[in-house]
Amino acid sequence: MEKMQSNGGEHVNAAYDPTLDEPPVYEVNGDSRAIRPSVVSAFGHDTLDRLPNIDFYRNAGSVSGHRAVRPSLQELHDVFQKNGAISVPDTVEDDGEGSDGTPSDDVELAVPLDSKGGAVKFGWIRGVLVRCMLNIWGVMLFIRLSWVFGQAGWGLGTVVIALSCVVTTITCLSMSAICTNGVVRGGGAYYLISRSLGPEFGGSIGLIFAFANAVAVAMYVVGFAETVVDLLKENNVLMVDPLNDIRIVGCITVVLLLGISVAGMEWEAKAQIVLLVILLAAIVNVFVGTFIPPTAEKKSQGIFNYDLNIFMENFPPDFRNGESFFSVFSIFFPAATGILAGANISGDLKDPQAAIPKGTLLAIVITAITYLGVALCVSASVVRDATGNLTDLITSEAPCVGSALAACELGYNFSSCAVETCKFGAMNNFQVMTMVSGFGPVIIAGTFSATLSSALASLVSAPKVFQALCKDNIYTALHFFAKGYGKNDEPIRGYILTFIISVAFILVGDLNAIAPIISNFFLASYALINFSCFHASYAKSPGWRPAYKYYNMWLSLLGALLCCGVMFVINWWAALITYALEILLYLYVTVKKPDVNWGSSTQAVTFVSAVSNALSLSGTEDHVKNFRPQILALTGAARSRPALLDLAHCFSKNYGLCLTCEVIVGPRSEALPEMNAGMEKNQQWLRKTKRKAFYSAVVCESYREGVETLLQASGLGRMKPNTLMVGFKTNWKISGAEEVQSYVGVLHDAFDFEYGTLILRMNQGLDVSHIVEAEEETLKSAKEQQALENEFMPNGGKAKGLFRKSRKSSQQVLTTRVSVCGPPPPQVAKMNEKLVQASAHFKTKQPKGTIDVWWLFDDGGLTLLLPYILTTRKKWKDCKLRIFIAGQPGRSDLDKEEMKSLLQKFRIKCTDIIVIDDIHLKPRNDSLKKLEDMIEPFRLHENTKESAQVEAMRKEHSWKITDEELDAFEEKTNLQVRLNELLRENSKTANLIVVSMPIARKETISDFLYMAWLDILTKDLPPIVLIRGNHKSVLTFYS
Repeated sequence: MEKMQSNGGEHVNAAYDPTLDEPPVYEVNGDSRAIRPSVVSAFGHDTLDRLPNIDFYRNAGSVSGHRAVRPSLQELHDVFQKNGAISVPDTVEDDGEGSDGTPSDDVELAVPLDSKGGAVKFGWIRGVLVRCMLNIWGVMLFIRLSWVFGQAGWGLGTVVIALSCVVTTITCLSMSAICTNGVVRGGGAYYLISRSLGPEFGGSIGLIFAFANAVAVAMYVVGFAETVVDLLKENNVLMVDPLNDIRIVGCITVVLLLGISVAGMEWEAKAQIVLLVILLAAIVNVFVGTFIPPTAEKKSQGIFNYDLNIFMENFPPDFRNGESFFSVFSIFFPAATGILAGANISGDLKDPQAAIPKGTLLAIVITAITYLGVALCVSASVVRDATGNLTDLITSEAPCVGSALAACELGYNFSSCAVETCKFGAMNNFQVMTMVSGFGPVIIAGTFSATLSSALASLVSAPKVFQALCKDNIYTALHFFAKGYGKNDEPIRGYILTFIISVAFILVGDLNAIAPIISNFFLASYALINFSCFHASYAKSPGWRPAYKYYNMWLSLLGALLCCGVMFVINWWAALITYALEILLYLYVTVKKPDVNWGSSTQAVTFVSAVSNALSLSGTEDHVKNFRPQILALTGAARSRPALLDLAHCFSKNYGLCLTCEVIVGPRSEALPEMNAGMEKNQQWLRKTKRKAFYSAVVCESYREGVETLLQASGLGRMKPNTLMVGFKTNWKISGAEEVQSYVGVLHDAFDFEYGTLILRMNQGLDVSHIVEAEEETLKSAKEQQALENEFMPNGGKAKGLFRKSRKSSQQVLTTRVSVCGPPPPQVAKMNEKLVQASAHFKTKQPKGTIDVWWLFDDGGLTLLLPYILTTRKKWKDCKLRIFIAGQPGRSDLDKEEMKSLLQKFRIKCTDIIVIDDIHLKPRNDSLKKLEDMIEPFRLHENTKESAQVEAMRKEHSWKITDEELDAFEEKTNLQVRLNELLRENSKTANLIVVSMPIARKETISDFLYMAWLDILTKDLPPIVLIRGNHKSVLTFYS
């Protein structure tokens, strides 16, 4: 984010006046608000420092209170000006922007309080406890529980309930820890997972979870409709046929439930209370019925009073029809999957942090006791098999044989059930609860209540979770459903979508096939909630401070593994489908990279892993086989020299370190704001343009000092740069002596610190900073113009219809008046165009051609290794290596064979090896003339002057090239000129030329002569890189 400099900006603090008791007032967008009462009483004197207060820690747009702005460090530390103005950085701007339209990194962002006053908020009983109990108490309680305990016996049946409770309880403990680690807003499971594990996990499970709730509405409604149709069938009042009657009743029911939901959360909560009362009456009815003496008809159907023999007979399992413990468990477990009903409406709770743990845990305990109590009562009073015949009594002609010994002792002979299937008993009749109860119709009403309450909870949960997901804009196509209506921000659009999905599944869906998938969707959410808790604990981030302490990271991991195991127990193919969908959505969100930062535990674990890996690397010595170039590129701002950055990125790619560095020269007080403003902006640009590099900047009084700091301090442990990469200073001839000395001094420093050194030269140049600045100025002017236009447009510039057209035309007009200075001259514009094209040279795929490597001096192999690395990159795969070496006349073939053998040992392929045996020849006169003209302005010419004058000139112009120096290094100077001739002769068509860099000995060769060497060597050539390694081997032929 761009930070404002210390002498300007929108946010102005009035200068502090010590005569006033009140603290300074911060003006934000014209609305003054005091930070906090005077602190004179606390410290005995007035001060700009503030006492700790919650308002300083709120995020922009907080719904729970106004955000206060604390004094910045600069305000307290900078030189005080009584009548001056001190700015507040943009980072504290309270712009009130919510998460509509853009992903939010603020847990408190929402619609402001004044527009949503009077919103209905629930406490932990109505909001969480009641909802969870109603969702957990499903039709299982009245229809299948007796069958589960008949198959498994009450011994293993108790284990089934206990195991289910273990999974849900561990999940609840994990959820409680996450809930109490900060403010919780709407979105339920999605919100908890996304803020803990990040948008990738949250976005994938959020969509799946919302869809599961929508389809669950259809499942529960069909269960209700089937019960209604059974009653219609008994009374011979079917409307069409059983299947179509189920559809008709189901659709009517969904419409009624939708009406209750759309009416508002208050009406929905009242409906839930009514359903809870009916459900409680049905449960009590079962317990009461077990104490009422059974009639003869009930006894013939296997229903008796409490009897120890029946209880013990029902203890062992009696699995039939291919059932097993796991199949019975898979049928029961979905009944326990209602624990998120309260969390799903977290945005409608008064205090989610307290309500969710308390209400959910208590709901699990109450429902577990209820399930177990009802099941044990039935197990103690109902036999497994009964004929239902009043005449099946014990007689001398029909002795009692088989397994139904408890019934025999009570005078009934059900031994025929051993050879034929009976219709009654806990194993055979799903209506056992109705027959056991004191009044059967109450059980039917309880069944209705259980299905309708679960359907209503799912119908509310799905839109709420979906709305939270859409508000974060992770899936941009779904943002239409983010809008809320009314005082409770009701997701009406989400309700309609949920209604359409549920009606569709009621009409055409095969619910028996889809039921296991839905159960697995819920379990996947539980698994990720558990994993979120484990992950956050494992990361040991200082920000992980849950108020709820009764959790354990390893227990949470166990819970996650149990959930994954149960998914396969319920249905293996449904589990695979769930995993596949989650992985696909995860990959989609990962590729899209939503621009959010929620401080997830994934970030924390990544940081911990990075530190751990860096520490483990530091304990290992570097080995030549593992050498890779770690580039420190002096690009200036990240956008200033894109060609230099792109080539550096080609060397490092994703496998090595690449630092793009900038030295900001100037007084620290003036340069620091510029550096701070550019840090995030430059790194963001690198991320957006997919350059895998880090931006680093330093402020120094001189350029060379800044580079020296970077060379010494950059990196971490073994992850330190080992190669300096700079652009060639093309304007050295018109720069001052100080600039040239600084540039050459940087190269000397790189050699001193044993860095490999690269210099890139392109004929068009590298620096596009002036073009970037002009572009930014254009965008800034465009924004200002758009802001002015928006003032005259309705809805703050969000125009529709005709307004949108006029807005487009205004942009066209804007381009004609955006340049204050007018268009550049044609010649300059053409140069800029060529410069922009050249700046993208290394970003695009290179055409077929060669990389010519002039490996003239052995520098450890860096001059050969870097071009080879380029050929392994996708952009350079069509480029072949050509190796040029210097050879002695008369032994070219021998030199070529030696180099070929060396390259084979290094396992580096090349298309050709060219031996240059005339490199020692003197360059042509016209080439020498070019060099002489180049250095003429910088020569001292002491041989033509008197000694006194020479001494004075040497003192005044110590940097100039002396005749003595030119004579001493004539051969080396001629070599650079000769090399340029050979390069133009042999490598004029190469895609890239790599040449061994000449070295200038310190305090021996003047800076301007060295620059002349580099200039004449690389002049009028394709893109060329001068490379000099640090003379330590980076290649080896040993395995």
